[in-house]
Amino acid sequence: MSRQIQSLTIPDLSAFAKSLRTQLAGADDTPSHVEMLTMLARAAGFRNYQHFKAASAERPPAEPVDLTLVEKVSRHFDAQGVLMRWPSRNSLQPLCLWALWAKMEPGRDYADRENTELLNGLASFGDHALLRRALVDMGYVTRTRDGRIYRRIEQKPPAELSSLLRRITGETA
Repeated sequence: MSRQIQSLTIPDLSAFAKSLRTQLAGADDTPSHVEMLTMLARAAGFRNYQHFKAASAERPPAEPVDLTLVEKVSRHFDAQGVLMRWPSRNSLQPLCLWALWAKMEPGRDYADRENTELLNGLASFGDHALLRRALVDMGYVTRTRDGRIYRRIEQKPPAELSSLLRRITGETA
């Protein structure tokens, strides 16, 4: 039988260690494998190992975050989250655009002038047309055929966006 990988996130390691120590001290003998799994699950706040497994099955696995990408992209933003320069590497550009996308209000129509003002406020290098074109080309924003109205396209952002926003401004997506 193949093993399923179960990840365990412990928000308070100190409380976890105290609970585990108390359980181990109350054991008469060295705990078996199954008893140890139950002790670990209880220390993490679950009733038993089966409860832990059921809770793990309910939540989807977390997407891995490329922290190297987040670090490289964050260098293009200042402390207020303003994009200072457009990255020359194509691999960094989408995450920069996601950060701008996150600043747009969901479901709101932006007139061309409003969109220009917004992008000029989010980027200090003065090329709003480049950003507007890239947002549309990458599928993050839609615009009417005459180019007068822009709207953010609602979609699931990459896992790296929350880390990037936390790093550059302390916000989350």
